[in-house]
Parts: sequence; structure tokens; C-alpha cells
Amino acid sequence: MKATIALVPKAPRVDTAMLSLYDNASISEAVACIDRSGRVSIALVVDDHERLINTLSDGDIRRGIMAGLKLTDSVAKLLQVKARTPHPLPVTAPTGTDDETLLEIMQARAVRQIPLITPQGRASDIVTLGDLIPEVPHALQAVVMAGGEGRRLRPLTEATPKPMLPVGGRPLMELIIDQLRDVGVRKLSIATHYQAQKIIDHFGNGKGFGVDIEYTREEAPLGTGGALGLMTPPSDPVLVINGDILTDIDFRAMYAFHQEHGAQMTVAVRRYEVPVPYGVVECDGVRVMGLREKPELNFFVNAGIYLLEPSVYRHIAPNKHLNMTDLIDVLVDRGEPVVSFPVREYWLDIGQHADYERAQLDASNGKWR
Repeated sequence: MKATIALVPKAPRVDTAMLSLYDNASISEAVACIDRSGRVSIALVVDDHERLINTLSDGDIRRGIMAGLKLTDSVAKLLQVKARTPHPLPVTAPTGTDDETLLEIMQARAVRQIPLITPQGRASDIVTLGDLIPEVPHALQAVVMAGGEGRRLRPLTEATPKPMLPVGGRPLMELIIDQLRDVGVRKLSIATHYQAQKIIDHFGNGKGFGVDIEYTREEAPLGTGGALGLMTPPSDPVLVINGDILTDIDFRAMYAFHQEHGAQMTVAVRRYEVPVPYGVVECDGVRVMGLREKPELNFFVNAGIYLLEPSVYRHIAPNKHLNMTDLIDVLVDRGEPVVSFPVREYWLDIGQHADYERAQLDASNGKWR
């Protein structure tokens, strides 16, 4: 039985050439294709005859980063990573496929976009779910953690809460709230402690910033998880962000990644590189097995941004101190799916004077958008 499709305005044809690249291109070039593609969000990997080899989504890029790839690595290496995932091949349909069939394919394969392929194997267009049916915005609320004292930033924070320090002429938390509003967040909670009244006086009920704001006051610091325990358990997923983060992270992509992996919690992570200024000797007992000259160690660090399903709140006791790391440990020990979302966009934790100076510079020169 064919699916019923609500009428939506006919979308313009996608310029597939603008989204196409060869497998010897860099991953950063694939990112540029995805970022410039407007209503669609994939890059098309083609051969010398412009025939489609595969597609790359934002999620594919981030899974490649988690696998250790850098943006300077080739698309061919990224395709090798994709080949090991449950969905190694693109979902496509022949050019001319009717809308009802396209919608059925999307629903059956859990995809939101399908390249249309000519008999010669080339992509002639890309159809998205939003081209076929009106999409209902995801219900998502957010919590901004704004209770820290910012001791490492003194004397700047002696009279000003850290989230209210100006970046590019505006309080940092105004920038965060703008980003949340722009992705559809309308209900916002702010966890306060240090100089809370200055935050409340500035934002009020949030109407002037396009959101509804509620405040939660920590009488004593409870940790990120403990602060969540002071709030009414939500009925929708919750995005939690520290109030001292300057970032261009794509919150929609994070939510899509969260859903794709069926996560109870998604933790944004950032690659952190540590150069070792010496030759590292690799040993097996006393036996030397090799030498690496000045290697670079790579880690993924907590980026201070989380997505939580409402069910996570049953593990948060009210009025109890709980760090987010402790909450993650609880979920992992119980076998609940916790996934990492690598941040490939601009990200800066403003914790020290050097970070704050860098934030001001990046805001002035356009590095942070």
C-alpha cells in the first residue's frame, strides 16, 4: 500500500556537481560539500566518469574522526571506515522514481535523503524527506550550566559571572542562547549559583531573546548532574551545555547522530593532541621493539555539551552532588548506550585568561562565526 504524501512546495533541483568529489580529495573537502549543500547534507563520491561510488553524511565524517582520521586524510580512507559500519553503501533510487516510492524507501531504510541515479550511474538530483512531507520540528529543550565562579579568570569574574563576560561585544551566554534558539529550542533552563542575580536581571524570562527561561539556583555546587536533579524531569530530550563554551557546533547534527545511534546520552568530544618532544622507545620488558621520533598523542576530551533522553533522569537523585562523569559511569555500568559525538567545528572552552583572549581574537577576525 502506497504511503500518503502531504503536498509540499516543489523543491528546486539540487546541483549535484557542486556536491561531488573524487576519493582522492581530503575529508575537509567533503565537509565543505556537506556544509554548502543547503537543504541536503551529503557529499557525493564519484569516479572519473562522474558515476556515483558512495555518499558521505555528516555522521560518516564524525565516525571517521572517532576512528582516528584527520580532516587532511583522504576520502578513500573515510570510505574504508564506512565499509565497516552497518550501512556501508548508499541508499539510492532511479531517476524518475515516484514520490510515494521514495517516501517508502526513506521510511524502510531510515534515511532522510536519496540520490536519484541515471541509467549511466550518475546522480541527477537528491530528494530529501522535507521535499516529500512537511517535517515537524524536533521537540528539544536545553539547559545552560552557568553557576561556576570562574576563579581562573579573576579579576575579570570578581564582579561578573563567567558566562556574562563579553565576547565580540556581547555576553557569552547571549551567543549560546542565540544558537539554541536558531535550532528551534524554545524552552531553556539556566542553572545558577555564583552572582545569579546578574544573570537573571539580564535575561529575565527570556522573551526578549526569543525563548522561555526558567532558573534553578544551586545553594551549593552540585556538579552538572546534580544541578539537573534540581529541575523537573523533562518529557523530551535535553541538550545540556556549559555556559563558558564558544562553539559553532551543529546542534541539529548532534541530535540526528544521537537518534541514529539510539543513544541514551550523547557526549560531545574534541580531539586533543599532545606532541611528545622526545623519541619514544617502545619496549617489551627490557627488549627494545622500536623507536618513534617525537610522536603526537591523540585523545578525545569532554567538550562540555551533552544530549540526554528523559529516561536518564531516573539515575539522578535530587539534591545530591553528581558530576557528569559519574552519571556517564552509571549509564555505562548499566549497559545503557552512551555515544561520543566528535566536534569538527570551532570549539573553545573559556576557562583561563589565554582562552578568553583567544575568544576575543577569533570573534574579531571571523574564525568563530
